[in-house]
Amino acid sequence: MGEPPARPDGELATEAGHRSGGDTEPEAQTSAQPGLATEVQPAEDGQELLPPVRRRRTQPRGAIAPPDSPNRRAGAGGSGDAANGPEPRRRRLGVRVLLALALLLALGAVAALAITLLRSDTAGASVRVDIPLGAGVSDIGDLLERRGVISSGALFELRATLAGQRGELRPGSYQLRRDMGYGSAIDALGAGPPVRRTPVIDVTIPEGRSRREISPLVRRAGLRGSYSRASVRSPELRPRRYGAVRARDLEGFLFPATYELRRSARASDLVEKQLQAFRREFGGIDLRAARRRNLTPYDVVTIASMVEREAQVPRERPLIAAVIYNRLRQGIPLFIDATTRYETNNWTRPLRESVLQSDTPYNTRTNPGLPPTPIGNPGIASLRAAARPARSDALYYVVKPGTCGEHVFSETGAEFERDVARYNAARARRGGKSPTNC
Repeated sequence: MGEPPARPDGELATEAGHRSGGDTEPEAQTSAQPGLATEVQPAEDGQELLPPVRRRRTQPRGAIAPPDSPNRRAGAGGSGDAANGPEPRRRRLGVRVLLALALLLALGAVAALAITLLRSDTAGASVRVDIPLGAGVSDIGDLLERRGVISSGALFELRATLAGQRGELRPGSYQLRRDMGYGSAIDALGAGPPVRRTPVIDVTIPEGRSRREISPLVRRAGLRGSYSRASVRSPELRPRRYGAVRARDLEGFLFPATYELRRSARASDLVEKQLQAFRREFGGIDLRAARRRNLTPYDVVTIASMVEREAQVPRERPLIAAVIYNRLRQGIPLFIDATTRYETNNWTRPLRESVLQSDTPYNTRTNPGLPPTPIGNPGIASLRAAARPARSDALYYVVKPGTCGEHVFSETGAEFERDVARYNAARARRGGKSPTNC
């Protein structure tokens, strides 16, 4: 877990037939019998000969006349012409009704699509969107959907196509609003980015950095005032509302992103924007899984800060969060050395064995449970992973040799020791250097 223990000289040692209707009698085979003719008997003397009795040729009982039989005329059988009887008329009426319903449904779908494409704006928070040079309409639609400006990138592309504006969307930095209408978003991007009248600067805060690491970035950006003092407390956010009873400052709540500020802005202006961004982004995270484990929102932020430091591959964030959850549940120390690095403000040099064995509040080798505070300011992906970890029974992980930051996860101590041995062997083959390829 975390980093392998260091050697005394300070060098790291790890990191799823037919229906037989039963017997049935065959249908009676009937054929029309020939008309019966009466034989003529010789007349006796004195008797008058009677003409022969002629009988109409009849259809045998039970036989049904063929469709083209003369008997199938109006009045025959008492039900009218078969082609114009009540049953066929009802059938044709049913077909017409089904066709009419299908047409109405199709018209309704078209109307709903038209309403969606042509709907007007709804009130929404302001959001900055940077359209890169060379981005196609499909890419732009996906970007706007991710930023919450529109609800569907595919419908945005359709609307731009219907309006004949596919090639008129211009790159640049835009200040748009969430839940904009498609037409309004297209018009804004077609007009191009606004001309900046007030000189502004962009300040980028990387994910996971601590307050002490952010301060030099702010100073180099030219903002006035002390970021360290401005990030201790602010009326924009109360840590206690998130369960942070012992929080000494705003560590963990300073949301990392790129912020646009006036050149005359102060460090406190940046802190205000970071706290507003945290409240907005964290408010959309589902915390039910954490609450079932009696974790507070502040605990989630603390776990996310460790996930941010430990995960080098994005897909591993939920797995690392699962290891932390499993160890907390079983009362096993976390063994995450990034907490000690935070405490000692040492992010680059090897940690000595004496430091790793020291009994300090942030040493998760010697103290079970979470560290007292977050060890940095996590991004949205790590916050989501910490709130809803992967389903895994893993308790250990170690760096996988020959990769760029990938880990091998294991459930037992024996598996972990095997993985550590592989790591150390690969490191020895490299003369003591890290066996990673980055």
